[in-house]
Amino acid sequence: MTEWPLYDAKNRFSAVVDAAVAGEPQRVTRRGKPAVVVIAVGEYERLRRLEKAKAPSFAELLLSMPIQGEELERLKVIPRPVEF
Repeated sequence: MTEWPLYDAKNRFSAVVDAAVAGEPQRVTRRGKPAVVVIAVGEYERLRRLEKAKAPSFAELLLSMPIQGEELERLKVIPRPVEF
């Protein structure tokens, strides 16, 4: 992965984009520390699909709760005072 200081990435943005589109992610640093990575849209969409495929749905999360035969413990909460 090629690394660009921010000022170089600004000045040569077309080269940064061209390399990313060609399939090579480009790392941009700010003050010597990694700030962003420029990647092609196709790669970004592929990563988003992978992320969504691994994430459980809300229903799956609810169904995975270990409550079989157990009662859920209710928290005792003292309500805050309200003035009318």
